Amino acid sequence: MNLRDLKYLVALAEHKHFGRAAAASFVSQPTLSTQIKKLEDELGVALVERAPRRIMLTPVGHEIAERARKVIAEVEQMAEIARRSQDPEAGTVRLGMFPTLGPYLLPHVVSGLRERFPRLELLLVEEKTDQILSRLRDGRLDAGLLALPIHDDQLHIEPLFDEPFMLAVPRQHPMAARDHLQVNDLDDQHLLLLEEGHCLRDQALDVCRMAGADERDGFRATSLETLRQMVASGVGITLLPMLAVQPPVPPSPGIHLLQFDGQPPHRQIAMVWRKSSAMDGFLRKLADEFRGLPDALLQPPQAQPTH
Repeated sequence: MNLRDLKYLVALAEHKHFGRAAAASFVSQPTLSTQIKKLEDELGVALVERAPRRIMLTPVGHEIAERARKVIAEVEQMAEIARRSQDPEAGTVRLGMFPTLGPYLLPHVVSGLRERFPRLELLLVEEKTDQILSRLRDGRLDAGLLALPIHDDQLHIEPLFDEPFMLAVPRQHPMAARDHLQVNDLDDQHLLLLEEGHCLRDQALDVCRMAGADERDGFRATSLETLRQMVASGVGITLLPMLAVQPPVPPSPGIHLLQFDGQPPHRQIAMVWRKSSAMDGFLRKLADEFRGLPDALLQPPQAQPTH
């Protein structure tokens, strides 16, 4: 058994197709298939169910693939320890972000990151929270930017900033005559929300429960931009994270934004990585750069998009 063959098995587990797994591993399909068969012979068990139109791992194949991921991650950590001892601020960091944060945060931090870490290659992966956590645990990501709470004692959690929400309403909505509101003003309102799996949906539902509001029946958006367009079209109202209404996001003429008085509803953004990571020291420096987001970006924009 060697590391190369374990990588082939992991690739097959991810792609569920010999051809795609071989392409991802930069080998021919016959080579990958032969090595998987050799691994099966060595272990004395079937790892793969081979059907004409699909490939599935057997139950023991799934278990061995999961352990293989951990072995590969540990070997990569050894190499990372050695490399970072020579140049701690160089190399590659694989960073996950969820879709309602990444596109709105990155324009404000990328140039600063390049200036602060000129030798760093930052590989960004946009996925939902559960996928980021899964990839973190098995070593396919080095760190993630996520919304708290995160319950995993294997992960280090570094809080970064609180991002307030604003209420987005159509221009013709009765609330559009106002610029401020209290949370309890949402009582009996029906909000447009994202589909299952988005952490913003869970955060918005928390606000709804606190305010006595609920979800609008019959509609669930697949993205934050879909929500924005639905509000602009007069379909309903929703909560938008503060960074999603700041330049360079273009203004939406059909939307009026209201800020919450007092302590506004918000989400807490943190950077998360494995406690065992060889990058721990560097990731703390990287977190400091994200923590340095200008305060103005977490305040209501100066000009309303409706003006």
